[in-house]
Amino acid sequence: MRIGEKIRRRRIRLGLTQEELAARTELSKGFISQLERDLTSPSIATLTDILEALGTDLADFFAEPREEKVVFGADDVFVKEDLEAGHAIHWLIPNAQKNLLEPILVSLAPGGRTPEDDPHEGEEFGHVLAGGVALHLGGREIKVRRGSSFCFKPSSVHYIVNNGKTEAKVLWVATPPSF
Repeated sequence: MRIGEKIRRRRIRLGLTQEELAARTELSKGFISQLERDLTSPSIATLTDILEALGTDLADFFAEPREEKVVFGADDVFVKEDLEAGHAIHWLIPNAQKNLLEPILVSLAPGGRTPEDDPHEGEEFGHVLAGGVALHLGGREIKVRRGSSFCFKPSSVHYIVNNGKTEAKVLWVATPPSF
């Protein structure tokens, strides 16, 4: 690992000059320049100070980057069914709670409904893939048909109901994750 090169990339990504990094760490611009060209090595204490000025620490700096999983298949899906309420919720991405958004697939039997969700921060988006649903948003009921989408700030209690005679499927995305 070329420590100096990695420090230089992080400094540039943060929009800092060598002079600014030197000032934040009470080091000379010349030392920062030599370090970034791997002509010198810092002590652990100096490296810790530099990394702190760059918004990171030793553990994160030296952690090996893991390849991010991009494609998820049927084996990754977790399903929770509530036969009494007439719905099944399919979590499409495992550990989505760690992400900024959470996509799910909601299947609603005729007469089925999702649980009521209390107001929260963020936004919610849905796209009706099959059937039709009634979106309940506070005291309002809004019909959403196949091929249509909805998007709202969840500032009131909300849920969906399938008042139709066939199964409804809705791709639903919440940010931040709340399902």
